[in-house]
Amino acid sequence: MKGAMKRTLRPKAKQLLRAPKVAVCIPCLNEEGTVSEVVREFQKNLPQAEIYVFDNASTDQTARVAKKAGAIVVRSPMRGKGHVVRDIFQKMEADWIIMVDGDATYDPTAAPRLLQAAVRGEIDMLVGKRCTTAEEASRAYRPMHQLGNRMVCGLIRSAFRVPLEDVFSGYRVFSRAFAKTIPLHSGGFEVETELTLQAISKNFKVLEMETRYQARPPGSFSKLNTYRDGLLVLSSFLAICRFYRPMLFFGTCGLLLGGLSLFAGAAPILDYINYRWVYRVPLAILATGLAILSSLSFLIGLILETQLKYHNELFSMLRKQWADQAGSRN
Repeated sequence: MKGAMKRTLRPKAKQLLRAPKVAVCIPCLNEEGTVSEVVREFQKNLPQAEIYVFDNASTDQTARVAKKAGAIVVRSPMRGKGHVVRDIFQKMEADWIIMVDGDATYDPTAAPRLLQAAVRGEIDMLVGKRCTTAEEASRAYRPMHQLGNRMVCGLIRSAFRVPLEDVFSGYRVFSRAFAKTIPLHSGGFEVETELTLQAISKNFKVLEMETRYQARPPGSFSKLNTYRDGLLVLSSFLAICRFYRPMLFFGTCGLLLGGLSLFAGAAPILDYINYRWVYRVPLAILATGLAILSSLSFLIGLILETQLKYHNELFSMLRKQWADQAGSRN
């Protein structure tokens, strides 16, 4: 009888019988001044975890310092955080992946709490929402980054109806199912926005939890470019909306084109009402063309929304198949 129960044990139950494997992954580009502190602090707060430093083609001694501190160094030669995140997801075989920047701005003591919440709630992506004191906020954030974060979070809330407050956080916990099935295309800093939007659009469980955030230590410098990265984030958001909320995207385009059509066609319509003749023919042609484009935009949105429905159903089936295969291997 006991043997029969053991053979029929479900894959998820099998995983619960063993301690989950945890990996802390630290993407680094020229962080020799802070990476050793980050590695040691995570070793102290998560002694059961393996610490990996993904060296993103650093030109300083980041790799040597990280290895000396006890981390496993993995080369990620293609520059850009998006490429590093893809490397992490492809190479890590842990049950839970904690990703944190190597600049010593995030709180390592929060890691056990974040991990426990993710495991207990079966959260696919848990985001460490950054919180700072009023005195430190001016040093920890650039003003334009704060504005950009609020603006992008507002767009996501209105487009996807989810209560997110920090889309740019680099402190996240991922389940194995999320890491192994989510498709990523971004190459740089905008990957954090794509992670959030992909998770929402594919119905993964997402949660935010507050965690302390502080300014970079003296001698450590940010690699972000406010305006360039802001444009990349906005373009990434628009691309995700086009792919995963097509009716919203193309419907908005259709409304804009329809409004322009009415504006351009007002004068020819007045001509016809007053004189039973259209004198401003170019405006009439322009209005007709804009009206046709508006209708086409709505139709494209409708067709793509239907395709998206079938795509999401297929993705859900593939997720379930992957989970069953992963469970049988364990």
